[in-house]
Amino acid sequence: MDIATIGGLIGGFLLIVGSIIAAGNAMSLYLDVASVIIVIFGSFAAMIVANPLQRTLGFTKYLNIAMNVQVFNKEAIITQLVTFADNARKEGLLSLDDALNDVDDDFLRGGLRLVVDGTDPDVIKKILYGNLSMIDARHQDGIEFFGNWAKIAPAFGMIGTLLGLIGMMANLEDTASIGPNMAVALITTLYGSIFANLVLMPLQIKLDDRNKEELLVKEIMVQGILSIQSGDNPRILEDKLYTYLPPAERPQKSSGGE
Repeated sequence: MDIATIGGLIGGFLLIVGSIIAAGNAMSLYLDVASVIIVIFGSFAAMIVANPLQRTLGFTKYLNIAMNVQVFNKEAIITQLVTFADNARKEGLLSLDDALNDVDDDFLRGGLRLVVDGTDPDVIKKILYGNLSMIDARHQDGIEFFGNWAKIAPAFGMIGTLLGLIGMMANLEDTASIGPNMAVALITTLYGSIFANLVLMPLQIKLDDRNKEELLVKEIMVQGILSIQSGDNPRILEDKLYTYLPPAERPQKSSGGE
């Protein structure tokens, strides 16, 4: 569970509630079920129109990714790749065959399998970067989904406001109801803005961050696999791979500069 995502959402809503209370206003003024329906369900209906049904109904998958921290032990991956490089130089590439069963990551295991099978280096490079592109493309579906939803939600807030104003104009003879009706109409715009800027847009940014982190790990794997096949010195490979990490995440023994 990503504490930052959950804590940020809860903290954001608490700050909004706190500001309302600090201003001396009643919370009941800011609660309107009809506005919630228009903004959340109306904008979601628009997303169904704009996306394939499978992607729209599977948005909880993207939500789950944003709400949970993906732990990539990059140092362990680099150590594993360096060990493979060392064994390959000493005993040949075929010696890696038995060790492949110990590799948990499908992407890494598949790449090393190509090396053990003696696949042409250019072909391996094309396959690995092709897989990398497809992973990025799949992730972009989720990132764009929340980004587009964040654009649509405020528009539905405005639609709700217009609906409220139309209702108010139809009852102008009742002057006492103009103020409350106007307030209710504006609540929908408020809901749309909060939903887009506190929920949807931050989730889009979080998913983009998750994507960059996973692609970085996969890029380390690609470089390690290609270096193992070309017979690079394990110590040089280790320094090369650690350059992908920020200095704070590198062990002291690594000589990779910033």
